[in-house]
Amino acid sequence: MTARLPTTPSAPGVLRLVGATLVDGTGAAPLPDAEVELRDGVVVYAGPRRAPAPGVAVADLTGTWLLPGFIDTHVHLSMVPTAPEEQRARFPEEDVLEVAEVLRATLDAGVTTARDLDGLTPGYRNAVARGTVAGPRLHLAIAMLSPTGGHADPVRPNGSLPAWAVRPGMPAPGVVDTDDDVVRTVRTLLRTGADAIKVSTSGGVGSPTDDPDDVGITEEQVRLVVSLVGERGGRPVTAHALTDSAARSAVLGGASSIEHGYDLSDETIALMVERGTALVPTLSTLLRELDPATASAERLRHRAALHRRGIDSVRRAVAAGVPVALGTDAGVHPHGRNLAELARLVQVGLTPLEAVTAGTLQGARLLGLEARLGSVEAGKEADLVVSRVDPLVDIGALADAANVRAVLQSGRVVKDLNGLVPTAS
Repeated sequence: MTARLPTTPSAPGVLRLVGATLVDGTGAAPLPDAEVELRDGVVVYAGPRRAPAPGVAVADLTGTWLLPGFIDTHVHLSMVPTAPEEQRARFPEEDVLEVAEVLRATLDAGVTTARDLDGLTPGYRNAVARGTVAGPRLHLAIAMLSPTGGHADPVRPNGSLPAWAVRPGMPAPGVVDTDDDVVRTVRTLLRTGADAIKVSTSGGVGSPTDDPDDVGITEEQVRLVVSLVGERGGRPVTAHALTDSAARSAVLGGASSIEHGYDLSDETIALMVERGTALVPTLSTLLRELDPATASAERLRHRAALHRRGIDSVRRAVAAGVPVALGTDAGVHPHGRNLAELARLVQVGLTPLEAVTAGTLQGARLLGLEARLGSVEAGKEADLVVSRVDPLVDIGALADAANVRAVLQSGRVVKDLNGLVPTAS
């Protein structure tokens, strides 16, 4: 697979970060009193603290924890908390600027790379890469695929479109029924600049005209999508799958990962282990609470049952050894609280150290970027997070962006609450 690394402007010069406890994302034990040296935005050394070097800028991070920049592999950054009637009355620039605020909040939360699985144009990716706007470097699916009336079809029963579905610069929603539709749509997405292809092999919870149990993209069509991206250098193919049969179709079709996976059988889990298919469980969205004042008793019962079934499914997948990557479904889950997912991953059986790896190196592997991102190792981009909280003792504290004291992206200081990190010399 040829993976594209969306660049961000790098900080020139040399900088040593010393004194922090390093949690490097590889799963290695924490290293107290560590040193990480950056040169032109790239890590050139990560290990025990060395003797000072004359003329080199130094940041003393004693009393903090230094981690890789986090990777959220499932976000919807164009989903903003604005009423539909207000969105319809807006100028396009208002939506663009609100998304810019979401990008900033996501970066401030410690997420330096994100995969948007439906909603953003490549213009946002390009703007971040140029440094025009602050945000995580972006991998984009642009639009997801489903049949007419499926999870990707925004058309209401009366034929109308919601405001968010009218997106200048975007291809038509990925509604595909025939193999010819699949070929045309996938090639259009690749031409537009997609870094990944997302298919919906089941229905969705919030879809206007389908249910989670409905059949979406078939196994044969998933296989066709995988073949098409293979002809163009390869891209990850991921599947929204809320039922076991939908997940199994995606795995057999060759998808790289399953999004959600709230009803996996032991047989499908074994198949995922055999094929190395990753799971992105989006637990923050699964476990969000409904307001009892507005939700019916029946909906609350249904939600509680989904919680129990989903947690059991993901716990069994974790216990079996399915690779897990952090993804939040942010947009459904509040933006800027992405690292709340880490505590959720611990809830289903990962250790805090494993949860950090799921949020860093495992995410980079899923995006095909592990050669340059995902861990604090020599030769990798200097994407770093400085925390005042020990993530291996209180990993839930990272849900609060205030505990993310500093963020570096390609060596550039993009957040620094206490002036911890000087500019590289």
